[in-house]
Formats: sequence, C-alpha cells, structure tokens
Amino acid sequence: MAQAELQGRQRKTPESPEKYDVLGEEMDRHRKRRKRRKRGREEMVEDVEEKKEEEEEEEEEEEGVLRRDPLEVFGTDIMLKILSNLDARSVALSLLVSRGWHAVASSDRIWSAKLEELWLGKAHIPRLSQIRGLSKLAAYSLAVMDGKRTRIMKDDLCDHVWEFHFNKGAPEYWRNLDPFWKGTGPPMRRYFHPDGSQSADPGDKVWGGHECCYLTFTSIVGEGKIREHYVRINRWPRLSVSRKQDWSWELSNHLYSYSSIPDADKEGGTGPLYGVV
Repeated sequence: MAQAELQGRQRKTPESPEKYDVLGEEMDRHRKRRKRRKRGREEMVEDVEEKKEEEEEEEEEEEGVLRRDPLEVFGTDIMLKILSNLDARSVALSLLVSRGWHAVASSDRIWSAKLEELWLGKAHIPRLSQIRGLSKLAAYSLAVMDGKRTRIMKDDLCDHVWEFHFNKGAPEYWRNLDPFWKGTGPPMRRYFHPDGSQSADPGDKVWGGHECCYLTFTSIVGEGKIREHYVRINRWPRLSVSRKQDWSWELSNHLYSYSSIPDADKEGGTGPLYGVV
C-alpha cells in the first residue's frame, strides 16, 4: 500500500523546468519551419504569377505586332519581296486590302515577272497586252482574258501561219497527197489575208492554184453569249473553232484541220487590239 501511494505521488510530481524549456524550443523551431515553408510557398506562387504576367505581356506585345499592318512593320521594299514570291492570284487579292497595299501590290516590279511567267510556253501573245504605256498589272489581266477567248477574229486568222492536213474522214485520194499522212515532209501551210483570200506555198499539190476565200460567222444571243461560231472557206463544210491551253487556235471539220503555228516571239503580238467576247 505504501508503495502504491509513493508511485502515485511520483506521477503527480510536476515535471522539471528544464523539460519545459526543451519542449518550448522545439515548438519554436517547428513554428519557424512552418513560417519558412509558408514563405517559400508564397514566394513560389509569386514567382509563378510574375512569370505568368511576363508571358502574358510578351503575348500581348506579339499580338500587338501581329495586329499591326505588315506594310508598316516591314516597309515597302520588304513587302515587295514578299509579294513577289506569292502566286498571281494571291497578289491580286492583296490589292483589295488597302490603298497602301494596292500601291505596292500593283507595282510593275512584281507584275513584270508574273507576266513573263504567264507568257512562258504560250503559242501566241495577245496584241492588246503589249500596248505601250500599259501597266504590267493591266497587261496581265488583259492577257488572261484574251487567253480565255474562244471567238476567233479576222486579225487572228491573218496574224498566224496555219498548218493544214486532211483528217481520216477525207477521201483516200486526198490523204495520199498529204505529207502529214504519207510522212514525206512537213505539213502543208495555209495563209489568210486581210482581203478575205487564202493562199498556200508554191508547189502545194493539194492547193492547185485555185482561188480561195474565207469568212468568219458569229451569232451572239443575249448577254454576249455566242450561239454559233465558225469559219467557212469557199463552200466547203464549216470549220469549228477551238482554243488550246497554250492559246493556239484550231479549225476543224470531218475532212481537214488547221492549226496555228506558235509565234510568241512575234513583235507586237497577235490578234485584235481590243478585247472581244
């Protein structure tokens, strides 16, 4: 019994002051560590927010640059170089951006090269696109429109030399006289003249020296649409008219065909001086 009481007193005996001091120091250190961790987290959050703000500012600056007119950013000379590397359609669209863009995009420095590219490989260069004093942009536009033209004019007939040959539907007698079928020489040639006549080279076995005349017939309905269009030589069957990708012409029926000989280097161009349907 005495021993139990002694143990109870010992348990109730207050702890020594030294023990409280050690515990207090440990709690202080713990609080300081928490403060440091908290401060570290706050600083980390601040760093992240500052970095985010800097990135947003940079993006705003970049967007501001992108929103600015490239013509103002780069200047005329650099824009000329940029537009020169675009296709003709893209450059033509840039003409609609603003007056400043139109002034740059319509420059002869750009369209001179585009015009040369357009004419490359073409059989005939239209006369109307080579008018003296015409801007290169206007010349390009006129050349494209003329290249789509399917109505042949008297100027076209007279400006070109034509290769002539019989088709398979022609009588065998005529095909036997044709070097195109016999392989005995170059194709026969025909020439249209402003007075409405036609001629051939001397010694042409098919021609025979007879007189020959031609006419073009065009019937146009409303809105400039062509209803009927053909060329007729003497009273022979009418010749239908077609245009090839290289802007050359072809006249043909079931008996014979005419093909215009490429003459892109012809001085002054060929065809009518003014645009037609």
